[in-house]
Amino acid sequence: MAGPHSPTPENLLAAENVLPDLGPDFTDPARVATGGAVLLLDTSTQRVVDANPVAVRLAGGMGIPNSLASWCTAAGIVPVSVRQDPAEAILAALREGRGIAVRSTRHGDDGTSWAVGLSLTGAPDRLADRALLVLLPGSGLRESSMPDAALEGLQMRAAVASHLSFTISDPSLPDDPLVWVNPAFCQVTGYTAEEALGRNCRFLQGEGTDRSAVARIHAALEAGEAVGETLLNHRKDGTAFWNQVIVSPVHDEDGRVTHHVGIQADVTERIHTERRHVLELDEVNRENQRLSLLATITQALVALFDEDSGAALLPELVAPHFGTWCAVVVVDDDGQPRLVHGAARDPRRAEDIALLEGSHRWVRESPSILHVLSTHHTDVPAPFPVDIDSLPSRTTPEELAALERLGLGTALVVPLRGRDRHTGVLIVVSEEDDAFTGDDLHDIVALGARAGLALDNARLYHREHQTALTLQRSMLPEIVAAPGLDCAALYDPASDGADVGGDWYDVVPLPTGRVAVTVGDVVGHDVRAAASMGQLRSVIRTEAWTGRSPAEVVAVMDGLVRGLGMADVATCVFAVVELPDASGDRRVAYTRSGHPAPLLLRAEGGVELLDDALTTPVGAPTVGDEVPEGSVVLHPGDALFLFTDGLVERRNRSLRTQLDHLTTSARELPPGLDAAGLRDTLVEACADGVREDDTCVLVVRNIPDAPTDD
Repeated sequence: MAGPHSPTPENLLAAENVLPDLGPDFTDPARVATGGAVLLLDTSTQRVVDANPVAVRLAGGMGIPNSLASWCTAAGIVPVSVRQDPAEAILAALREGRGIAVRSTRHGDDGTSWAVGLSLTGAPDRLADRALLVLLPGSGLRESSMPDAALEGLQMRAAVASHLSFTISDPSLPDDPLVWVNPAFCQVTGYTAEEALGRNCRFLQGEGTDRSAVARIHAALEAGEAVGETLLNHRKDGTAFWNQVIVSPVHDEDGRVTHHVGIQADVTERIHTERRHVLELDEVNRENQRLSLLATITQALVALFDEDSGAALLPELVAPHFGTWCAVVVVDDDGQPRLVHGAARDPRRAEDIALLEGSHRWVRESPSILHVLSTHHTDVPAPFPVDIDSLPSRTTPEELAALERLGLGTALVVPLRGRDRHTGVLIVVSEEDDAFTGDDLHDIVALGARAGLALDNARLYHREHQTALTLQRSMLPEIVAAPGLDCAALYDPASDGADVGGDWYDVVPLPTGRVAVTVGDVVGHDVRAAASMGQLRSVIRTEAWTGRSPAEVVAVMDGLVRGLGMADVATCVFAVVELPDASGDRRVAYTRSGHPAPLLLRAEGGVELLDDALTTPVGAPTVGDEVPEGSVVLHPGDALFLFTDGLVERRNRSLRTQLDHLTTSARELPPGLDAAGLRDTLVEACADGVREDDTCVLVVRNIPDAPTDD
């Protein structure tokens, strides 16, 4: 049944190597099915006797039978590589058993096709004098600008297409059996023509063939439509191959489907290559997702400055991605469990998690946890089956019930290692056996290493912060009683707890009966700023005790700072409150070194901004020869409100806006408030939950004389 131009092994090898490059259109069987023209020719009369709908549309609806020459003219068929009558060129290629590149002028420059003609030698009587002509869609090469290399490539594709598998089946016979196959079909499938003919082509199907694709082919043919699919088929020897199948019905002059023409190509290598590319891309995507997850969790932990907060957050971040539930155990300096935090993938298990967080026997007596916390532990973490049988002896009944409800199968315990010690362990448990993949193990171990360092950093920071904060608070005075004055102060660290600075306040009763008051701020947020603050406060106290004026005190302090390098830059407001006169009024002299202006709160409700007597910050180059000094009268019931910029500075609002808000709030103060009441009301008015800097506030109120009986 073989034709006169059976492919040689060398030709088949060439075809196998070139087939994946037939062009972008051929890799889409659906497009070929809907765009490929199929014709049956009467070789004796050179007439088109059967055609599929695509061929009819291409020729502008020309009826059949008709001459091939008429059909080529109507379809605008022009050979690409030769100047020859299109029908004669196609017939010559048919006689020689080769393909030919043609172009349809009806489709413009993008109408390039591969015309493949095959003599139906050995076909049944109805097809014995017939030839099959197929026009496969091309890739849109432009004839006018096609270089020789591209032309040769197109001709090569047409030649290779001649070695595609072609089949013809007869739907008028029961089960639509094959009535003709070309030699390439036999070569690819391993079946002889005698073994294939008379059978429906489903004999190529087997295990792994997509039944839904088969159903789509059957449905399309029942509807008289062309169809294209890529199926997993099997050769005679049982080996599987990917078969790109295109089946098109052809009609006679009465519109009756006479045959189904099939075009098949072994695209196994292309499918495998594409799958390798997909797998490689999936692997890259998975790796990127893993790295992104690790980075996200690490960043969330690094953003925290408290070890306990990080330990509480870590299981919440891990639980959605690994295992069924997880827990973090934080140990103290002696290596003993200090606290436990957990999370479950199923939020309905929150009560069980809460029980395990509050009851620690299951942690203290766990051999695997104790082993990992051992100072001699150097093993690489590995998943292990949970020893369920021993749990009753090392857990409370409540813990055991909670553990069983959460799920027990496979566990993984990894250390949370800091710089020089274990900060704790991360426990991940899955209710399934052998639940952790190699990637899971790698990620959880890496996460444990990152989380351990982040928690250790938080612990060290918290320790340093507490040291600095303790130092700063120790340097702040207790407000001592000042005769005739009602004083109240506040020191409030920044709301995020991230820094400690150099803010201070002081009230110093002097030997003369006067009272020195000050509020200041050393630039910086660290232990050095706190230490510098202590030095400056001591200098001010010493100089004030000598009886110097505010301008003189600030000048001496500025000289010491610049001369001895006691601090980088600082701001302060320093004032001396005089003894009251007969009416109870007190004169207040003050100087501001780059500091926000205090408020004078009048007893009758007025507010004055003490914005005079401004000089440069302490430690900065001075402007002018003398330090200015201002004064104001403090009537009975009036109060001074001194503050550092942390009270009013916000990143999202201007300083002027905040100062206006503070002033407005001061004008709306209710009457009769003492110093503590004034302090609390104004601090509350400025509070918005976001404070980026430490805040100091000092309120000094002139107490009115007590009323006397007449």
